[in-house]
Amino acid sequence: MLSNMLLGRYIPGDSVIHRLDPRAKIVSVLLMMVIIFFANHWVGYGLLVLFVLGIIRVAQINLFFLFNGLKILLFILIFTFLLHIFFTRGGTTLFEWGFIQIDSEGLITGIYITVRLVMLLVITTILTLTTSPIELTDAIEKLGAPLKKIKIPMHELAMMISISLRFIPTLMDETEKIIKAQSARGSTFMTGRLKSRINALIPIFIPLFISAFKRAEEMAVAMEVRGYTGEAGRTSYRELNWHLRDTAALIVIIAFGVLLFLVRM
Repeated sequence: MLSNMLLGRYIPGDSVIHRLDPRAKIVSVLLMMVIIFFANHWVGYGLLVLFVLGIIRVAQINLFFLFNGLKILLFILIFTFLLHIFFTRGGTTLFEWGFIQIDSEGLITGIYITVRLVMLLVITTILTLTTSPIELTDAIEKLGAPLKKIKIPMHELAMMISISLRFIPTLMDETEKIIKAQSARGSTFMTGRLKSRINALIPIFIPLFISAFKRAEEMAVAMEVRGYTGEAGRTSYRELNWHLRDTAALIVIIAFGVLLFLVRM
């Protein structure tokens, strides 16, 4: 399951979303994060889901592949849903047994919040699937250029974010290999008491941390050998160019936000 995790992965393609300027994609994602919270009714959530499905279609991403990659976060979604079901009160009582009570307001709120979280995850995942780490680095640095005037090292911050995203899939693959190796040696992770399960994770974390530090050291040496000195004297091999399609994408996002706000009102 860990090897299927999509966060940080980039899938090359030639869709309209792939060809957008990475700055436009980052701004669009930030706008969508705000717009998602405009939905407060089933009509609004319905429009939101249809709009996100349209984005997935335009990005030419397989829907099953996308949601299969988010399966690792299913526990968080189920936990959030159950939390609202059992602790949100209001409306009609649907089920009551002892101290357990489920109200209609809790059920509706749980569904809405879960849909909202799924949409946030899908939107951010589409960004990483359609944008290479190098493009993300350049876009974050360009967008944060005004912050350099107040001595914020945007280039270094953008580089750290890019490297972190790049290493997430690598570490997940490494964890999968370690788990399989330990299982082949007879280790069990899903049986026994909680204490024994926690102890069984130690043989996973130790080699994983060692591998992570080793990779970090190898990357540091490789960057130093190639003459990397930070932002000083650095030029970009690929220049970012803003096109009409980027402006059109932002207009579509803003127009959808206005529509959702009107539905909310």
